[in-house]
Amino acid sequence: MEKLILVGTGLMASDYSKVLKELNEDFLVIGRGKASSKRFESETGIEPITGGLSVFLENYDISKVKKAIIAVGTEQLMLTMKELVRKGIKNILIEKPGAISIAELVGNESFITNYGKNIYVAYNRRFYASTIEVKKMIDKDGGLDSFHFEFTEWSHKIEPLEKYPGVKEGWFFANSSHIVDLSFYLGGNPVQMSSYTASGNLKWHSNSNFAGAGMTKSGALFSYKANWEAPGRWGIELMTKKRRIILQPIEEIKVQEIGSVEINEFKFNNELDLTFKPGIYLQTKLFLESSDELLSLQQHLENTKKIYKIIDCQNKDGYCDLKKPNFK
Repeated sequence: MEKLILVGTGLMASDYSKVLKELNEDFLVIGRGKASSKRFESETGIEPITGGLSVFLENYDISKVKKAIIAVGTEQLMLTMKELVRKGIKNILIEKPGAISIAELVGNESFITNYGKNIYVAYNRRFYASTIEVKKMIDKDGGLDSFHFEFTEWSHKIEPLEKYPGVKEGWFFANSSHIVDLSFYLGGNPVQMSSYTASGNLKWHSNSNFAGAGMTKSGALFSYKANWEAPGRWGIELMTKKRRIILQPIEEIKVQEIGSVEINEFKFNNELDLTFKPGIYLQTKLFLESSDELLSLQQHLENTKKIYKIIDCQNKDGYCDLKKPNFK
């Protein structure tokens, strides 16, 4: 019987284990430290194999292990993925964003080109009940005309966090990309985009103020903004010819119909997202079924180069263009 290994014993690993148990999956959990493994066991009732992935791969028969889920810290994602691939485990679901930074991901382009087809990045918001419902609404209305999204982060909350070096410096990629990915998943990837950035008083992130606009392949116009030193929150607004669909928070749907100024809550079935961490159940099920609905690491690399690198523009003049990136 084929086995799956779950690498990690943190909060995300606990969420995955809950789903895997519900799906009656045969799996092993690999942890490093004894303290985190004990916490995991007390939360889930599952005893992890401790000592770390390297020790496990050297000492256990992995001939029946065909799939793996990586739910380790951001700084360990790429290293863990490459270690699994070298041992022949190439069907992997890796937690977003797959690397600690844009530079690390793009720097491994050769590896990703060779092995990334069956490695999938776990942008679970794609599988929220709200996302699935909104996709139906957009199709019913005949597609999108335009959309707008905001990815403001609460820097006053992030500043005091103790993180591995490089994690906060790459916060846009590690965290904000969750909402950016969802926005373009719903609206379509850009074929034109101009982006502007400005630095502020943050010591841990080069950019704190973002704005931009463009057009998708289908012709939908879009815009975005984020100011990490001002009030705000994540949100998406999607405009069809019949209604404005508002996701703020992302788990909920509000609708403004054409010809009305009223904004009303839209009811839908979100039972799975109330039982499990939102999006995780369906995402995991699709991974186990080898579905092509998941985001491949190869496509994520392309999105990183054509979307995230443009939005988090590092040019001195604070301007990047999708068609003329001119990165310095």
